[in-house]
Amino acid sequence: MKSTIHKKAFVIIAILLVIAMATLVLTHTDRIAILLAPTKQAVRLRSETAIQADELFWKTFHHGEYERISHALQVLTAAYLDTPTDAVTAAHIAWLHNWRIAERNRMDLVPATITDDTMLARRYFQEAVKLDPSDARYLGFLAGHTLAEGTLHKDEKLTREGYFMLLSSIKAWPEFNLFTGGYVVSRLPADSPRFREGLEWQWRTLDECTQARFDRTNPDYSEYMALETREGKKRACWNSWIAPHNFEGFFLNMGDMLVKSGDWHTAQKIYANAKLSKEYTTWKYQAVLDDRIKQAPDNVLLFNAPHETPKARIMINSEFSCMACHQQ
Repeated sequence: MKSTIHKKAFVIIAILLVIAMATLVLTHTDRIAILLAPTKQAVRLRSETAIQADELFWKTFHHGEYERISHALQVLTAAYLDTPTDAVTAAHIAWLHNWRIAERNRMDLVPATITDDTMLARRYFQEAVKLDPSDARYLGFLAGHTLAEGTLHKDEKLTREGYFMLLSSIKAWPEFNLFTGGYVVSRLPADSPRFREGLEWQWRTLDECTQARFDRTNPDYSEYMALETREGKKRACWNSWIAPHNFEGFFLNMGDMLVKSGDWHTAQKIYANAKLSKEYTTWKYQAVLDDRIKQAPDNVLLFNAPHETPKARIMINSEFSCMACHQQ
């Protein structure tokens, strides 16, 4: 008798479970369908169209042809729409949007819609990360634009997401993303925790690149110049075909951040390291560096003014915020 009752109970429980599962499936069909959707796969062989678009990207970028960004975007976006699984094309589109908003002060009048470039850059970097998660550069730039977009929309959740994403990118490639992260937050007030952390990241970049505890009281980089390489992750510490004046640009920015922090004496020494580069004589921003060294005491106030003037904009807000590293 008891056995029969138990069997009936099990049958009833089984039926109830089936009904519950069916109800769950019917209620959450949309979520289940999304979860079961196939993952976007990166293309293995790049198209000729994509390769030609690459050539236009680098010509436009390395020559500093800011006025040609719209044309380059037209060509690259067409290539992406033809093959929307190409991580490199997605990243190049993102970098063009990044460049347009970064050097917006080249414009006579900066439109409010320039902020759209931040959101488009984030979207395309998101695709690049999805298609090639092994490239930590993409993650670093995605983090930067996620932070920017969160700040723009006063969305604290998105801002925090960007910050922790940035920490992940630093862990993946410190030599590259310590600089990237610090550069992104250099526009914040000098007394803010994020700015101070960003400045500390610049010092840590030097530690990573020299594989030593870099001297912060006498920051002379000359003894480390023999470490220059174009291989591995340490290549981010030096000039390359992608960033012909990365070395000079790094010290220009770090000097600016030190000036903004009030430490203009150390900043003058940091600025001077840019002159150690073998490519320094071909750098188009030598005069800017010389002015920075001379005007360092005065720039403390100017870099911290509520509204920057064209005379003294910290590098992140300048018309050469990308080109100081990338222009040939």
